[in-house]
Amino acid sequence: MKRNKLIIPHGIYGITGEKFAHGRSNIECVKSMIHGGIKVIQYREKEKCIREKVEEIIEIRKLCRENNVIFIVNDHVDIAILVDADGVHVGQDDMEISHVRKLIGEDKIIGRSTHCLEHARKAVLDGADYIGVGPIFKTTTKKKDPVGLGYLEEVIKNIDLPFVAIGGIKESNIEEVKKRGADRICLVSEIVGAENIIEKIKKLNKIIN
Repeated sequence: MKRNKLIIPHGIYGITGEKFAHGRSNIECVKSMIHGGIKVIQYREKEKCIREKVEEIIEIRKLCRENNVIFIVNDHVDIAILVDADGVHVGQDDMEISHVRKLIGEDKIIGRSTHCLEHARKAVLDGADYIGVGPIFKTTTKKKDPVGLGYLEEVIKNIDLPFVAIGGIKESNIEEVKKRGADRICLVSEIVGAENIIEKIKKLNKIIN
C-alpha cells in the first residue's frame, strides 16, 4: 500500500555529529534532540565502518519512529532501505536522484545538497523533495567554502521547493538566516556540542519562532 510522503517540517533540522559531541554518542545526542522537540533528524557519519553505522541507524530509526520524528539517512541509500527510513539525503557527488528514486520508491523523501543556483534548479528538475542550501558560513563539518547569505537569498527568490539552510549556523548568527526567510535551519556542532542539548534547542527555537 502506498503511503503519503512526509514533508520536512519547519524549524530545526537535526544532524548527528559525534566527533563534535564531546564524548557523547550519536544515540545520546539523538535522544536529547528528540526530547528538545526536534522533528526531523538525519544520520550523518563519515568516519565509522558500515557495521557500526548500521547498528546506530537501526537504534536511531527506532527512537524516531517511537517519537514521530522524521528520520533521514545521509548518503547510504541501501541502509535507508534496510531500516525503512523516511528518506535519504545525497550530495552533489552521490547517486543521481532518478536512480535513488527507483531504489527507495515514490513515497520516500529525497534531499539534495546544493551550493549554487544551478545545483538547486537541477535538483528541482530531477525530482528532489527538498534541498540543502549551504554551507552558509564557514564550517568544520564540511570541506566546502561558504556560499554566503547571497545564495540563500537567490534560492528564496527563484526556487519553489522546501530548503534547509545549513553550514556554520550558530546561536550568534541564526537570526541573520531567519531574517532572510529560512524556516528550516540546520545546526550541527552548535547543538551536539552544547553542554546541555535540550536547553540549547530551546534557546534556538525562541529565536526561530
